[in-house]
Amino acid sequence: MKPDHAATVPEAMGDPVSVAADAPPRDRSGAHGLWPTLLALGRMVAFGIVCLGVASFAALGIVRVGFDLWYGIDPFLPIARRPFVGVVQLAHRAFAVDVLRQVLLASMVIAWAWWRDRSGWRRRLALDREKPNGLRPVVLLSILLFWPVLHIAWVTGTAELMGGGFGRGLRLSPFMDRTAVVAWLAYLTILAPLAEELLVRGEMYHLVNRTLGTAWAVAATSLVFALAHISSFGLARPISLLPLAFAVGLLRWRTGRLWPGIALHGWSNLALVVYLLWPH
Repeated sequence: MKPDHAATVPEAMGDPVSVAADAPPRDRSGAHGLWPTLLALGRMVAFGIVCLGVASFAALGIVRVGFDLWYGIDPFLPIARRPFVGVVQLAHRAFAVDVLRQVLLASMVIAWAWWRDRSGWRRRLALDREKPNGLRPVVLLSILLFWPVLHIAWVTGTAELMGGGFGRGLRLSPFMDRTAVVAWLAYLTILAPLAEELLVRGEMYHLVNRTLGTAWAVAATSLVFALAHISSFGLARPISLLPLAFAVGLLRWRTGRLWPGIALHGWSNLALVVYLLWPH
């Protein structure tokens, strides 16, 4: 008989909880050794760096060649001889690179998971809908509704404390028409959260969870996600994203699915952007 994807076990007190199928077996030998732990974490980080690097360089090359051919520019011209394309086209190119990078990133993660496990790649990336949700619907809905308020307070508060001034004076570009604004919001709330969660809380979470366990998977992917957002403001941005990173990681563990984390990630992005653009 084919085993179920999730088993149900009772807690000492309270309602039953679901045990995800990709949870590693209980380690009876005690704590993991140093080298196996470092190897698992290194494999996770290397996978993320390779995926992001390949997706970024591929997107940059495709967009540059595509835009050049569209506007009749030789894509192999030396930089010194290339004509200036204008501020608007440069902005369009930058946005196209961002969009294509996320599309390539999501495609690479799904392709890798399918290649590694053709019959169970959805379960590997927590996209399988067969196992029961570990959270009551009312609890999950409450988290999705109220979390953006906490996220906005934490992000703006830490920015002020660290002198980052995050989002201060943020305005939409006057060159963006209604279509461009809708495309930008769709990128922030749908495409970017989907691609990032597939990578971080999908495959990278799986790589750590299968060897080190859930606690390591949640902590490691949360830290990697936050540190990946280091910017000119230093550690202000990563620190501001740590609560969101851990919240999404805990949702990944507790529900056994990736979709709630994607929804929370996208909803938080939208709420923060609306708050920053709203007249104060």
